[in-house]
Parts: sequence; C-alpha cells; structure tokens
Amino acid sequence: MIITKTPFRVSFCGGGSDMADFYRKHGGCVLSTSINKYMYISIHPYFNENQTALKYSQNEIVDDVSQIQHRIMKQVLTDMEVSGVEIVSTADVPSGTGLGSSSAFTVGLLHTLNCYKGKYVSQTKLAEEACKVEIEKLGAPIGKQDQYAAACGGLNLITFHQNDMVTVEPIIMNKDTYHVLEDNLVMFYTGITHDANKILAEQKQSISQADKTNNLIQMCNLAREMKASLEKNDTSEFGRILNEGWHLKRQLASGISGQVIDEMYERAIKNGAAGGKLLGAGGGGFLLFYCEKEKQPALEEAMGLRRFDFRFEYDGTSVVYIGDRYW
Repeated sequence: MIITKTPFRVSFCGGGSDMADFYRKHGGCVLSTSINKYMYISIHPYFNENQTALKYSQNEIVDDVSQIQHRIMKQVLTDMEVSGVEIVSTADVPSGTGLGSSSAFTVGLLHTLNCYKGKYVSQTKLAEEACKVEIEKLGAPIGKQDQYAAACGGLNLITFHQNDMVTVEPIIMNKDTYHVLEDNLVMFYTGITHDANKILAEQKQSISQADKTNNLIQMCNLAREMKASLEKNDTSEFGRILNEGWHLKRQLASGISGQVIDEMYERAIKNGAAGGKLLGAGGGGFLLFYCEKEKQPALEEAMGLRRFDFRFEYDGTSVVYIGDRYW
C-alpha cells in the first residue's frame, strides 16, 4: 500500500488572475499558503485483479476504467494505464468549501499513481500535469493556483506568465513573523457550500470586460504589495490588503458574494477584524479574517460561527506510507 497526503490551500490575494484568459494578456500572481489540512489517497492491488475499486464519497467497482463515473479518476487512470487497484480518498475538509479540494485531489492522485508505478515526478511537474487534467482535458473553468499550492506547499507568491510558465517564489520572513501571521488569522465556516465551477465560468466569461480586467490588475498589485510587506516582517498592512482585495474580487461575478455573506463580513469588521475575504471561488465555504489575537474572543462571539483552526504547511504533496510490495 502507498498513502500520500496533499495539503489544502488558503489564497490571500490575486485569485482569478491565474485564469488563462487573463494571465496570457496581462500576467497574473497569487499569494497563498498551504495549510495543515489534507487530502489522503491510498492505493494497493485489488483482490480481484480484473476489477478496479474506488472509494471516495461514493463507492465504485468496475470491470474497465472506461466505466468509472468519477471524471478525474477516470481521466487519470486512463492516461496512466492503471487498473486492477483499489484507491481510497479521504479528506480533512469536504469539497465546495473554498480550500482547493478538487485540485488537491488531482495532485494527490497523480502523485499516488506515479509512486505506484515506481516513477519519481517533481512537485512542479505534478502541478503542471494536474492543470492539464483539470483544465485542458476535462475543461474545468478554473485557474492554476490551486494545483501549484497543493503540489509545492508553503507560503508563496505564485506568478502566472503570459507564456504559460509558472514560478513559485517562497515568502521569506523571520520565524516570529510567521507565528504572528498565523496567530492573527481566523477562519470561520459559513455552513454554505457552493459550486465553484458555476461561479468561475461566469467570471471567465467576464474577464475581458474592462472593469473586471482592471480589478484583476489591481488585485495582482495588492498581492505584490502583500509580499513586499511580509518580507519586511511587517504584518500591519495585511488586514487592509485583504479587505481591498475582497472588495475588488466580489465584483468579478454575481455569485461570489451575497446578502448573507456580506452581513457576516460587515459584522466581523465591526467586531475587531482588520480585513478578510471569502475563500475560493465564492458563494460559501470559509470566511478568513485578519484579527489581532486579543480581539479574537469578541470576534468569535459576534460571528456565532464555527471557528476552524489551522496552521501553515510547508511540504506540499508527500508520501506518508509505503508498505511491502507484492506486485
């Protein structure tokens, strides 16, 4: 048996600029971090070697991989010519919550299958291959940030170049600054799930509009400003930048926010948060805020939502177990 774990991510600024319709014209960048919440995928030979068994939110047992219902599993297993195995995926956080679970799954699955076949593939190559699977082969209306965040791990500025190249640049800060930033970030679960693809499809269609393009350019500038501030070991501007970025992002598509989310956000600002954003494509999931530690009890009381604690993660996708091989 082989088991991999692949982290989820929290995107702070620049989301949307990782879509090809934008970055091929203007270049894009996102500042994000992987977190210590994971997608786990295990693989081992199936007892009946003529069948393939899959266990995720559903169970499938098929005689041929062409019969698989899970689109990502079907595509990857077909591409890599793997069958006669049992694959199980479990996650710390459900899908539809804005933490990049779909791309973490794709990266983790590719990593697991490559390990099963005895092949070493670098983290950046796994991210690149995951992008091909999700965007090119399956036609998902998404960008590239989630795949690189999940594969490479860490707190990074991820830059999307006009020639389709991607660079991952770690944010260099002293240890105390990392701890201050972690301690002052508070995440709440809204209890609302969303269809990211539907929101992103609308956003993709509107990117060419002048006002949306200008918003994305400003969001990229904010991501670079955030990077510069952090590398000076200064977190004082983090909340302000989050707030400015959120107000720009929420104008990109109609489904990104709504009355309920807006009311939650305003309540947080009135009760100690310096700034924040809804994670992922929008519509639901997790709200993230920058709030100084001494103000957090009042913020929690005012929000009345489940707090979801997390820490930064630095390893990216990794193998956590390799058992005896009998195949």
